[in-house]
Amino acid sequence: MLFFRNLLISLFLFFCLPLPAFSGEALKGATLNWEPYIGVNMPREGYVAEVVREALSAGGGYTLDIQYMPWARVVAMTKAGQFDLYFPEYYAEELKKDFLISDAFPGGPLVFFRKKGSQISYTKLQDLRSYKIGVVRGYVNTPEFDAATYLTKEEVTEDLHNFLKLLAGRIDLVVADQYVGLHLLRTQLPDRSQEVEILSPPLGNNDLYVCFPKKIQDAEKKLKAFNRGLKMLKESGRIQEIMASHGF
Repeated sequence: MLFFRNLLISLFLFFCLPLPAFSGEALKGATLNWEPYIGVNMPREGYVAEVVREALSAGGGYTLDIQYMPWARVVAMTKAGQFDLYFPEYYAEELKKDFLISDAFPGGPLVFFRKKGSQISYTKLQDLRSYKIGVVRGYVNTPEFDAATYLTKEEVTEDLHNFLKLLAGRIDLVVADQYVGLHLLRTQLPDRSQEVEILSPPLGNNDLYVCFPKKIQDAEKKLKAFNRGLKMLKESGRIQEIMASHGF
């Protein structure tokens, strides 16, 4: 049944949608290990990698070579034009200075994690002034949180380091995507995962984006190809199918 559904989707895309001129060009993409969304050891490199590859292929005939590295390096090297694109990113207006930003595809809730039994609570960010909050260097979170210079934020290079610091009592809160945080606790810290809980309310629910640096050749063309392919995947139901195959 799945085979025939995929066949029908392919026929729909081929016959019913306007086809672009395919380039066959191989693009270089930069990202990080950010499971369960994307990771070098995940099936098909994860939901995000599969969506980006298929959108680029459907929209412009591009192939994609993905390199993994710490996030701050991902953004800096792509900004310098060493990669054709980086992903997945949260939306922020300041990114428009150096990048063309794609249309959105589904992400997840951005939340605070705390140690179980902690008395920390909040209704507004100002309530968290007295706490140390773990963030990842270079991450966009939400506009309000990122602009909150009155908060004490401690940077690390990856999410796992923040959870280790939280469990060691060196910070009070961790900011992370809910799915990423729960996945890390379950897979990397299974013996201590029950010591951590999510603090309500969430900071927000963030969609994901692909960023194309303005320094590269044909940046606008590549952005349009990705958006065109992403639209095809959305209209055909393929994105939901990919998400479901990765457990979302």
